[in-house]
Amino acid sequence: MLVNLNEVLKKAQQERYAVGLFNTIDTDMLEAAISAAEEMRSPIIIGTAEVLLPYGELELIAPSVLAAARRASVPVVVHYDHGLTFERCMEALKLGFTSVMFDGSAGDAQQNIRDTREMVRIAHAMGATVEGEIGHVGEAAAEDHAVSDRYTTVAEARRFCEETGVDALAVAIGTAHGAYKLKPCLDLQRLREIRAAVEVPLVLHGGSGLSDADFKNTVRDGIAKINIFTDLCEAGAAAEGASYLELRAARVAAVREAVKAKMRLFGSEGKAGGC
Repeated sequence: MLVNLNEVLKKAQQERYAVGLFNTIDTDMLEAAISAAEEMRSPIIIGTAEVLLPYGELELIAPSVLAAARRASVPVVVHYDHGLTFERCMEALKLGFTSVMFDGSAGDAQQNIRDTREMVRIAHAMGATVEGEIGHVGEAAAEDHAVSDRYTTVAEARRFCEETGVDALAVAIGTAHGAYKLKPCLDLQRLREIRAAVEVPLVLHGGSGLSDADFKNTVRDGIAKINIFTDLCEAGAAAEGASYLELRAARVAAVREAVKAKMRLFGSEGKAGGC
């Protein structure tokens, strides 16, 4: 069943679990993610990110992703992650994505607010939802893993939500994109303060590579959506097979088990309701 963020994250926020975003750049990952969600009776968010388009163009992957979401027996959000340009976000919306993340966090804060607010206006008119980001979630290889001034502040989060009308907010509390070389330093107190200050569901980027305790603690303290991609790539790469088709089957099975493991950690198993 094809839905948007509001139809899965509000319930997750109320019941203190998180819904996973699993970026899927091909039908192998797509099959694995959807079948895992159906087996676990979990809502799921799937899609792709702007940085991943060289490995699967929007016009190529959108029809299969949307078709899989519509026929799924659980709620599925089709989300465009880390949209860096207005044009690409609009392309995703026109293709039928039910949610977009407009990421202007690397630039001027006031410009980020203006651009995100405009994206919210357009997406809402199309029945889609918008995730924004305030603060800076960097790259794992470049992070010093100490508490940073680039983490989202309570005042920034409150102002951003009030002035943009976003449906979900990605916050920087110490995670980073990619594979971690050092243990990240998560500021859970900051997360709790932001959760108390804003009403919208909060999002954790850079989830791959965190410990089970990190996931459980961040969900406990207010995260309702967790982004996963690197862990799926690593699970797929570890699969072995004697032929192309055997390798493909092994890769799908490995990614499916990785998705199921995350759903158990996030607490979303069995939360699909009567769909």
